Amino acid sequence: MTPTHFTFSSAFILALMGLAFHRTHLLSALLCLEGMMLSLFIALSVWALQLDATEYSAAPMLLLAFSACEAAAGLALLVATARTHGTDHLQSLNLLQC
Repeated sequence: MTPTHFTFSSAFILALMGLAFHRTHLLSALLCLEGMMLSLFIALSVWALQLDATEYSAAPMLLLAFSACEAAAGLALLVATARTHGTDHLQSLNLLQC
């Protein structure tokens, strides 16, 4: 494994571990998701540059567009949760109540 692949793999795994183990606030979960998407974006960009193929150059931009939509939806949920519950703690959310 090259150092570049190790760096992107470890960044993705660290963000995944942060999402799995530090689930106290919704904002920290959203930041971990953004870290995962950022490492995937950079890895796809480097992969497309290493292959020197133009047909793979659209994949990082598509991933970036989906990441922006995911971030917007996450921030909208964060604002809605903060308004209704008064906090962004994930422990205060209950899916059984409407």
